[in-house]
Amino acid sequence: MEKRDFAIAEVWRESLEILRSPGMLLASSDSKGVPNVMTIGWATLGIVWARPILTVLVRPSRFTYPLIEEVGDFTVNVPDRSMEEAVHYCGTVSGRAEDKFEGSGLTATPSRHVCSPVIEECLLHYECQVVHKHDLDPGTLTEAIQGQFYSQGDFHRVYYGEVLAVYGVDDFARRVGGMRL
Repeated sequence: MEKRDFAIAEVWRESLEILRSPGMLLASSDSKGVPNVMTIGWATLGIVWARPILTVLVRPSRFTYPLIEEVGDFTVNVPDRSMEEAVHYCGTVSGRAEDKFEGSGLTATPSRHVCSPVIEECLLHYECQVVHKHDLDPGTLTEAIQGQFYSQGDFHRVYYGEVLAVYGVDDFARRVGGMRL
């Protein structure tokens, strides 16, 4: 499927719609190029240090965590709504247990600028190089957030990824469709 470059502002609104439901797919790999994918439902985009930054949160208990630590990059891939089953699968199965690309029928394809792959079947790809990371400080979170998301104490690491490239299918906005934020 042929893909073209986009400015972030052209596609972020529609990307947010997919982030809410069914979620996006974060792809990573180890230093040997063995890929992994996980579903994400949380991400932010902004300008930090005069760079476009996409932040994602990954728990240390996740298989993806040591991969991002080892390679220092990731991709965020926006699936078509018809891929809901694959997105659900990637969010419920661990990469420690099986190859989620094989199990979901997704294809890891070399990215343009980072080691981590993009997912061929997805409509849009954000390639990100980690420029900063930090662990959430439990002491700074409200009790309500701690109780709802961290009852077992598995606090996320926040990765700040400089967006090096954004590309996807030409009719991305039309294909995402759905509700407007």
